[in-house]
Amino acid sequence: MDVNLTLVLVAGALIGCGAYLLLERSLTRVLVGLVLLGNGVNVAILSTSGPAGEAPFYGTADIDDMSDPLPQAMILTAIVITLGTVAFLLAMAHRSWQLTGHDDVQDDTEDTRIRRLAVDDATSDSFGMTTRGEDDDDPEEDGQ
Repeated sequence: MDVNLTLVLVAGALIGCGAYLLLERSLTRVLVGLVLLGNGVNVAILSTSGPAGEAPFYGTADIDDMSDPLPQAMILTAIVITLGTVAFLLAMAHRSWQLTGHDDVQDDTEDTRIRRLAVDDATSDSFGMTTRGEDDDDPEEDGQ
């Protein structure tokens, strides 16, 4: 089976650009990245589907002359899934714009605190502490 090199390069470029844009903080860029990634995967599936042929309806052509219907069904399913995911992400970006005036994803305050502790090579204040009653053989608690 011969694979069209142009389709493979286009699929690689779309998937690469889509993956790059998915790593951005702006939900609009993530949205564009998701669309590019979905289209790149669809082109990759199309490039592996084999040569073009007759419509895959039983009785309309010889079986050897028909195109494979499985990649077509997978692409159609991928289009529907991508559409639903894009609609959800678009709703999230719109709501973020309404609440904050921008669509950038913010850092969580707890993640920022943990990152700061890791940089300082420190542990939290509660590390290694026990509550009363957990350690009964402690001589300082018993007054000995």
